Amino acid sequence: MQFANFTIPLGLSWMFSSAQTRLESIQQTFLTSNNATASSADTMAYQLPPLPYSYDALEPHFDAETMEIHHSRHHQTYVNSLNAALEGNELRTLAVDDLITKLDQVPKDKQTAVRNHGGGHSNHSFFWKNLKLGTTISAELKSAIERDFTSFEAFQREFERRATTVFGSGWAWLVKTTMADGTLKIVTTKDQDSPLMGEAIAGTSGFPILGLDVWEHAYYLKYRNKRPDYIKAFWNVVNWEEAERRFKQAS
Repeated sequence: MQFANFTIPLGLSWMFSSAQTRLESIQQTFLTSNNATASSADTMAYQLPPLPYSYDALEPHFDAETMEIHHSRHHQTYVNSLNAALEGNELRTLAVDDLITKLDQVPKDKQTAVRNHGGGHSNHSFFWKNLKLGTTISAELKSAIERDFTSFEAFQREFERRATTVFGSGWAWLVKTTMADGTLKIVTTKDQDSPLMGEAIAGTSGFPILGLDVWEHAYYLKYRNKRPDYIKAFWNVVNWEEAERRFKQAS
């Protein structure tokens, strides 16, 4: 056995041959393992959606550190836990917003996990789209808000009040009801419940137009215990373009 310009004694050649064989085996195992991991990730039913902006895009109103932790850790945990809860269940093929309307079809021992983590995945996926700097409300949506809340300012005050008084963790929403005239209404939900889950589960219903996460993890690094300041900051980052799209989608 020969390497470079010298010859390995015959008695030692088996050692190098054996080591090379083991190295090739390890490399093959490593590559196979990596491919399996990638394949598994690719076939996960639910995945963390990428943000349509950088983590610091909403500064100074929503800080980059909170956005990164909120998205890459909190939301990712909801996704991972939802996938684990539905492993092997055909319901995992449903879009998450559709899934959380069918909680009665989930096995009873998994219903709480799917409610919590499916709700968390659905709510946050909507929340990220709900945020953007520099947009303005459309005349059509503003007119509907003024119709149902007397004025836009009255709507803001009521939304802030309801969001501030959510006890513990939860969400504040502007929803379009299923009533014939499409009335707009402010509602709140606890934990990770969504109005999409309906009255029987979430205690309210409607199609979300705006949603604000008032869990402490959404604001505590920047605003500490001053939830009202965080809620007021929300008006600076509302994506009114997305709100208008959803308003029309619900028509």
